[in-house]
Amino acid sequence: MKELDPMVFLAVFQEMLGPMLWVMLIVAALAVAAFVGLLVRDRGIVSRRLVRAELLGLLGGIVALVIMAQVSSSGFTDAGGPADWFLIALVYGVGAVATTILTYAAMGWMSGQPTRR
Repeated sequence: MKELDPMVFLAVFQEMLGPMLWVMLIVAALAVAAFVGLLVRDRGIVSRRLVRAELLGLLGGIVALVIMAQVSSSGFTDAGGPADWFLIALVYGVGAVATTILTYAAMGWMSGQPTRR
């Protein structure tokens, strides 16, 4: 594989996740839009809400690893080289960040009123 083709990644993820891939992408796009809208409404980041969202993000990283183990044909004991461990760390990180953004936006919009500084 001499060149990096994004369509190959899309095909692999589509094969692994099936329709769940598109649901996850739509939820991610909506979460980012809600997060940006909340930043505009609150005119910044609310630290108390961010810390709570980050704590839930730790659990989101674990859930991402569980999903990865369910949809792949190998487990964590099959990880042999640095590339495998890098991928595991990357999946955890993406799951943690995505969960943090999603929960921060959900907590902010569910609180109702903008936070005043």
